[in-house]
Amino acid sequence: MRYRVIQEYDRRDPIRLMCRALAVSSAGYYAWRARPESTRAVANRTLLATIRVLHQESRQTYGSPSIWRALRKQGHRVGEHRVARLMRHDGLRAKTVKKWRATTQSNHHLPVAANTLQRQFTVSQPNRVWAGDMAAFASSLSLSVSV
Repeated sequence: MRYRVIQEYDRRDPIRLMCRALAVSSAGYYAWRARPESTRAVANRTLLATIRVLHQESRQTYGSPSIWRALRKQGHRVGEHRVARLMRHDGLRAKTVKKWRATTQSNHHLPVAANTLQRQFTVSQPNRVWAGDMAAFASSLSLSVSV
């Protein structure tokens, strides 16, 4: 992690100064930089590219369990936690889609109040026209709010 920070800022600040500030040797930093990328890191990078494609194809609605299942169907041998970790580190999240719900109950036999205002909201004096609304929610507590 420290070496990555040094690599990120090596064009801006002297490497020796950053190594001293982060308590690492400059020889260790140069050895880390010359070291080839591990096979696991290469595999993670290619797997992440596949995960990104699947995530886009699902219109960003697949989370890690769905991505994992899709990868297994494609023949990838990968663990669910690894997929979750790679998605988390890359900032990939599933968009939650809320189910549409009817909020108005029109199927009733109660009288409907007359619309005496007829959308004429301009009045000549204050307190000439008052309006309100009633909301009722079915629950174990019978509570209505009037505004």
